Amino acid sequence: MEPSFSLKTLLTISLFLFFITPQSSLALKLPFHPQDLLPLLPRQVSWPILNRLNGAVDLLPTFVGAASASNDTGDWKGACFYENRAWMEFHNKTGSEFGGGTLHLKVSEAHSWTCMDIYVFATPYHVTWDYYLLSREHTLEFKEWESKAEYEYVKNRGVSIFLMHAGMLGTLQALWDVFPLFTNTGWGESSNIGFLKKHMGATFEQRPQPWATNISVDDIHSGDFLVLSKIRGRWGGFETLEKWVSGAYAGHSAVCLRDSEGKLWVGESGNENEQGEDVIAVLPWDEWWEYELNKDNSNPHIALLPLHPDVRAKFNETAAWEYALSMNGRPYGYHNLIFSWIDTLDGNYPPPLDAHVVASFMTVWNHIQPEYAANMWNEALNKRLGTQGLDLPDILVEVEKRGSSFGKLLSIPEQDDWLYTDGKSTSCVAFVLEMYKEAGLFDPIASSVQVTEFTIKDAYTLRFFENNSSRLPKWCNDGDDVKLPFCQIKGKYRMELPEYNIMDPYPHMNERCPSLPPKYFRTQSC
Repeated sequence: MEPSFSLKTLLTISLFLFFITPQSSLALKLPFHPQDLLPLLPRQVSWPILNRLNGAVDLLPTFVGAASASNDTGDWKGACFYENRAWMEFHNKTGSEFGGGTLHLKVSEAHSWTCMDIYVFATPYHVTWDYYLLSREHTLEFKEWESKAEYEYVKNRGVSIFLMHAGMLGTLQALWDVFPLFTNTGWGESSNIGFLKKHMGATFEQRPQPWATNISVDDIHSGDFLVLSKIRGRWGGFETLEKWVSGAYAGHSAVCLRDSEGKLWVGESGNENEQGEDVIAVLPWDEWWEYELNKDNSNPHIALLPLHPDVRAKFNETAAWEYALSMNGRPYGYHNLIFSWIDTLDGNYPPPLDAHVVASFMTVWNHIQPEYAANMWNEALNKRLGTQGLDLPDILVEVEKRGSSFGKLLSIPEQDDWLYTDGKSTSCVAFVLEMYKEAGLFDPIASSVQVTEFTIKDAYTLRFFENNSSRLPKWCNDGDDVKLPFCQIKGKYRMELPEYNIMDPYPHMNERCPSLPPKYFRTQSC
């Protein structure tokens, strides 16, 4: 009997040839591309290859151009089709006031017969998507423009086009990689660790047990800084993405305070109250530490960063308490959360992110959860424009009218004295640094420093902290053969804080800083 020659055998041989053959040698178009049919292979074969080719970052779309009536996009290379061009044709088939349009997309030169390209199309008022399998001219109908503003925007700026570079299988694999980041499981924890190792170069070396320190609270002082790194669950996934874009090796922070009777407290922006709202809270240390030890299911890794004695001597405890109590119970500072990350036109977006992708993401959320969008960015964008009450589509149109760009708008520095509808807005790290500011640690240049522009990395790189290991508490890093320059008090893995405690404050600090992974190079005096 002749041996059977199954499809899986053919695919296996083809995959082997594909991975050992230089791409320049693949001049002939195959009837299929091995990568397109990977799911037909056994899972133990296909998934390691998909993991090698695609990751969570491949879920992000890439901006390839904007199609308008007066200007086509020019050519770009897709994941499947290597020659692509798009243009817009305006019409009024419905007899409406502003008419509609047809977007033409011509695709050709597919690398195989089985591949496809997926695209997202966006204006300030519409977001849609489509996929293409055949080499020909395709069309996408916009039956009616929602308003004159949308018509004028598309006429002048065009419809933004985003390519899902990983294709169908890559996008599904990326979704598979992103989903566990937010799950409160061992799978989620290992996924977060894997992402940070791959995209930031984090090491996650295991510490010797015990993984929680027996702390003597008498050694903790007002102003001592707490940094937390959560690696599973909802906050673990959010922090992982925050760390990736900002370069911070921690995702949350808090600060210690002693009252007049010597009792130790923790001030924290981002504490969940009984109603499930994230607020600013001042909690007794014992209550805060008990929660982190036994109830926080995000597996937080925590480090205490003691202030340097000279800095502690400057710390005005009375002013710090006044500030903390004035903010107690106020909402977490979502308004300026993303703006501490974005300082430049193109130096803060890990590929394939850019300002176009951010605008597209915001547009989607503006449709899905308009109240969430208003809280996260609409008010802050209005502050930067000097306007009031504009929603996101109107903001994008206003930017276009002024001859500016959305990227420039995003990079305008946040101001500490801006008042939002719910008061001053402080994220976890901004709350701590605003307290430092009130307590005199930024004097005499406090008026020229906007701490709402600081990321957590920017905070722990300040030269505010103890630099003499002999003055650290005796229990600090007790039992660990690696002596860190700070005190890790909880966590299975050793925390890393690159560039810890090296930078003196200066005017307009951290207002124009790039932050591209994996090196996160920072320009001087940015």
